[in-house]
Amino acid sequence: MDTLDTLLIHMLQKGGSDLHLAVGAVPKIRIDGVIHPLGDQVIDRASMETMLKDVTPPHRWEVFEQTGDVDLAHEIPGKARFRMNLFRNSHGVATVLRQIPSRIASIDEMKLPQALKDVAMYSEGLVLVTGPTGSGKSTTLAAIINHINENEQKQIITLEDPVEFTHDDKRSTILHREVSEHTPTFAKGLRSAIRADPDVILIGEMRDMETIRLALNCAAMGMLVFATVHTNNATKTIDRIIDAFPSDEQNQTRIMLADSLRAVVSQLLCQKKDGGRIAVHEILLKHSSLPHCIRKGALSSIRNIIEQNRDEGMISMDAALRQLLQDGQITQNEAYMKAIDKSQFKPE
Repeated sequence: MDTLDTLLIHMLQKGGSDLHLAVGAVPKIRIDGVIHPLGDQVIDRASMETMLKDVTPPHRWEVFEQTGDVDLAHEIPGKARFRMNLFRNSHGVATVLRQIPSRIASIDEMKLPQALKDVAMYSEGLVLVTGPTGSGKSTTLAAIINHINENEQKQIITLEDPVEFTHDDKRSTILHREVSEHTPTFAKGLRSAIRADPDVILIGEMRDMETIRLALNCAAMGMLVFATVHTNNATKTIDRIIDAFPSDEQNQTRIMLADSLRAVVSQLLCQKKDGGRIAVHEILLKHSSLPHCIRKGALSSIRNIIEQNRDEGMISMDAALRQLLQDGQITQNEAYMKAIDKSQFKPE
């Protein structure tokens, strides 16, 4: 049986981004969003456990045996770094590994909206980068942090599970902390980070109410806080944050979010006409009308704020999709599948 690193190298050679392994199945890789088999050798239970134990630190394997699920990073020196999730299914142990680019690209190199440079220069507040799993949120955040690192003298703390992109100090100082390795939970790591004099905090994922509350508190204390949420647009993101709290706390949460929210950057990946994928973004930026909309729960008005402030760098998801469609980069069907208001893109 091939080693895990051998399979990963084969995946990289074929241009894949993710490796899927499960007992009783052949290895599979994802290329430009589509899953393909990698060879025809079915993985048996013993081979799978041997393969994964070889690359998993013993203390993390113990956690996996106790909980049935663990996240960690794996690196092939000189080749690539991967985010790795171990889990169990009905057949036994399984894993998915996603490649983390070894080099952090700039906002310009990634052709990200120029408004993100302004977002990176904010002095305080909460910035949310949202999208489904695999949409490139971490890559976009890495580009934003890199922009701060190159242009500002800041103390930056990242809190992730696991650490994905590793930044070298440029003008800023960057401290990477990993949940399970350096701190037991996001919430405890965030409490500790507050005491480390940070200017900027990056939270890999806001998974629970306590982490969200602490993130809002950090933003209210004058820190610039970046975090990811698994939502598709600004309105759903604000709803998700508020709904994470019990009903008797939601009004206070609205007030805190209204005071601290500075931007929501929602990201999706679209299949390009000529192969490959391209990112599409919805951008909501700070605006004088936004706090009132959040406090009053008038979230339908957020769509108007975005549409009426294109010259400020804001753009709706549907407008961004329309631009890609007009530029001939995506098909009508792809725009329809990703759109919020599908009636605008209904194939004739």
